[in-house]
Amino acid sequence: MTAASLLSVPRRASAAGRSVRHLGPNWYAAVMGTAIVPGAGAALPVRLPGLTALWALSALLLAVLLAARAAHWARHPDQARAHLLDPKVAPFYGCLSMALLAVGGGALATGVPGAPAIDAALWTAGTLTGLVAAVGVPYLMIARHRIGEADATPVWLLPVVAPMVSAALGPGLAPYLPAGQARATLLLGCAALFGLSLFATLLVLPVVFARLLRHGALPTALTPTLFLVLGPLGQSTTAVGNLADAVPGSLPAAAPGALAAPGALSAAALLYGVPVTGFALLWLALAAALVVRAARRGMRFSMTWWAFTFPVGTCVTGAASLARHSGVYALDWLAAGLYVLLVAAWGTALAGTLRGLFSGELLAAPR
Repeated sequence: MTAASLLSVPRRASAAGRSVRHLGPNWYAAVMGTAIVPGAGAALPVRLPGLTALWALSALLLAVLLAARAAHWARHPDQARAHLLDPKVAPFYGCLSMALLAVGGGALATGVPGAPAIDAALWTAGTLTGLVAAVGVPYLMIARHRIGEADATPVWLLPVVAPMVSAALGPGLAPYLPAGQARATLLLGCAALFGLSLFATLLVLPVVFARLLRHGALPTALTPTLFLVLGPLGQSTTAVGNLADAVPGSLPAAAPGALAAPGALSAAALLYGVPVTGFALLWLALAAALVVRAARRGMRFSMTWWAFTFPVGTCVTGAASLARHSGVYALDWLAAGLYVLLVAAWGTALAGTLRGLFSGELLAAPR
């Protein structure tokens, strides 16, 4: 089993190809892409209808995929091990963490019944699995995989970005914890997760960009993964904004006063988030141009199209956070425009996935 089963253009499936044997960890991207739609929608300054129903759909998808992936490991352990030993597939294990986190964060954002308990359970599970992926996948890449310079792709970001999602969504749980040590520990832990993911991302991004410059554009089926670069950019902007909201009044009295000043933290969030958002918009334009180029060269639907969803959603929440801290209406309009793009991308990816499932092509054996 190679990455072809995950990244190649689907073909006509046989009856055997419809089993969970070929269900890879990349399928969690569909959960991420669905959960971010209500989560990002709730961050906008207007209340949109249907967000709770979309969250319920993402929760259902998560439950179905968790069961299917458990069956995959139970029935086809050889394929599961092959996934881990394939350098093109192993990074997708970061998607499990982000799927758990996105559904949990969406519950809290949309205010479904029992949201704090749901989010606490999924945030804890997602953070633990994210830390395992952030350490385990790079370990495999160093110790077990055989990787060339031309093999670098934005997919490598998936395991190291997962802790950033925890950092962005963890502050939402702070008000539900007792004031004092428990709340302060959560927020400082989120800050540590932010740093962990940020510095790991700064190690990976130059390698990916160098590969693009030296070896040219990615293969057409992989071109949508260029949007994954938006993930750490938008999510880190969201994280600093959410921490700026949650930290004041949450740290013990012995903490330095500057850390408890709302104005200072809002300024820090803006000083970080505005330049990062500027780079995110630059990358969005570059990635879109390369996707158009790939489409002209015959790019067809594959599961990599889900890369158009979650990363764009993080830019929505990042722009909304900047608007909240700055009071600049232009940032609200930016968030709204990106949300329209997100919804269009989600609808396109969902339609393609449903077609592939009904035909059996997406669960087919690789070529």
